[in-house]
Amino acid sequence: MSVADVPTIPAPSARRLHLVPADLRRPSPSVNAGLPVTVRENLGVPTVHRTVVDLADFDHGATTPALRSVQETVEAVHRTYGSVHRGAGRTSRLTTAWFEQARTEVGEFVGAGADDEVVFTRNTTDALNLLAHCLPADASVIAWNSAHHAALLPWPAERTQTLRVPRSADDAVILLTRALSQTPSGNTLVVLTGACNVTGEVWPIEELASVARQFGARTVLDAAQLAPHRGVNLQQLGVDWVAFSGHKAYAPYGAGALVGRSDWLDAAPPYLPAGGATRIVGAQDVDWNVGPARHEGGTPNAVGAIALASACSALRRHRATIEATEHALYSRLREGLAGIDGVNIVQVLGADRPNVGVVSFTVDGVDPSLVSQVLADEYGIAVRDGKFCAHRLCDEVVGGSAIRASLGLATAPHHVDRLVSGVRKLVEQGPTLRYYRAADGTWVAEGDPRDLTEPRPW
Repeated sequence: MSVADVPTIPAPSARRLHLVPADLRRPSPSVNAGLPVTVRENLGVPTVHRTVVDLADFDHGATTPALRSVQETVEAVHRTYGSVHRGAGRTSRLTTAWFEQARTEVGEFVGAGADDEVVFTRNTTDALNLLAHCLPADASVIAWNSAHHAALLPWPAERTQTLRVPRSADDAVILLTRALSQTPSGNTLVVLTGACNVTGEVWPIEELASVARQFGARTVLDAAQLAPHRGVNLQQLGVDWVAFSGHKAYAPYGAGALVGRSDWLDAAPPYLPAGGATRIVGAQDVDWNVGPARHEGGTPNAVGAIALASACSALRRHRATIEATEHALYSRLREGLAGIDGVNIVQVLGADRPNVGVVSFTVDGVDPSLVSQVLADEYGIAVRDGKFCAHRLCDEVVGGSAIRASLGLATAPHHVDRLVSGVRKLVEQGPTLRYYRAADGTWVAEGDPRDLTEPRPW
């Protein structure tokens, strides 16, 4: 099927349909009863068919909407917000207390030990770059080519060994064992993926961490795609650090965290040399803090950190129900897409691996970006296309771009059915409108009746 084969339908009248920023103003099934509710529930979006549907959100792998409880937390913090640390006023002291309590909550969320540090960062990328900044001068790094760019690129190239994309969980263990057996003993850091950013497959973290310990190596876990969906416990997994971000964990307020061992962090120069990182600044030298403050120079994003803690608390309370619900949705989605001729499911470690609710796929003969645009325009479905910040993996396994459907707390069973039905109709009948490439490379539907411009929200 090609776009040129799809007949052009008459252009609609000149009246334009605006986006619907509020709810649908009509009853809609509850997204997932008994689970934390996001601020996006019942968000209405217009289609090219002059209908308004509730958004089917399959883009949780990129970012998640805030939980309603997190939004309420942020509103409460804003009412009494003050800059943290060293302030004598009520607002500063209250915000400082919540900020430090947030540190404890985040540490408990990932099973931190009593001696572990919780350093607040901007996101997972920032957290892993912080750890790269703290590497001892003689440290070497081992990573996989299948890693997200945030876990692949921060390390010094001359001291980093990248392993090929594994074909199974056992293959990943074999590759690491072989690499460590050929690596001189000393400071070695192994960078582990929690769940693949492209496929959602959960990696054999405990097995890989065990191999690393056998060779005296340390491990850092990129849990950005894992922590919102599965429990993460540093001590049970046997890893030394974990990095994750609020924007994938229902707290998109600009905060993430690096949690783990203190020795490399306390021995390294401050990540952000500034006020807050210092104990004493003399005429000739500076005495730097140890602990999280050493790397949190300047005024920290206290609101974001507290929002992250609020999300962690909600996810911990509902962990078992979240996992069961998302597993059911994932099974429904994967089976539905796998049953469509011409749809190819992307996998790396094998179909039997646990999954956090991600199905990436291609459609024979159809550009992935066209698939995602048709799903958005005609069915009100949000998916993502591209290489998902894992170019080496996609180039090797997919041969280019794919479509990623990643579910979460804003996804309901009827959304899954709509996505499967939409893909099936696209494969069997093609788009209902003719699409053309715009100058910026995006696909545009001819005769689209919607006015997609919106005023600024301020």
